[in-house]
Amino acid sequence: MSKPSNEGFFWLLFSAGGVVAAVFIPVLLFLFGVAFPLGWLPQPSYEHLLTLARSPLARIFLFVVCSLPLFHWAHRFRFTLYDGLQVKHLNEAIFVLCYGGALVGTLLSGYLLLKI
Repeated sequence: MSKPSNEGFFWLLFSAGGVVAAVFIPVLLFLFGVAFPLGWLPQPSYEHLLTLARSPLARIFLFVVCSLPLFHWAHRFRFTLYDGLQVKHLNEAIFVLCYGGALVGTLLSGYLLLKI
């Protein structure tokens, strides 16, 4: 009898992180990296952004934007190492390092968002 796999959960995090990274990060990069610095849109003040970041909905949004792409990266990097570099003999170590790094980043972003 085969052992139940947790692979579906990690594929779910991979796909959700890919969607978040593809939809929201380009918009944020455009706004804060191009439109505001070039004066195409009025630049929000620090106080306004801090007030916005303190709202519960914005905290959830920022947490999702920070955490899900980390799991997308972890899954993609794990399988790049497995298939591209053929290091399948390091299965457990790669799993722990990739997803552990994503988990540490997620916990750190949650902690920092709670401190705001």
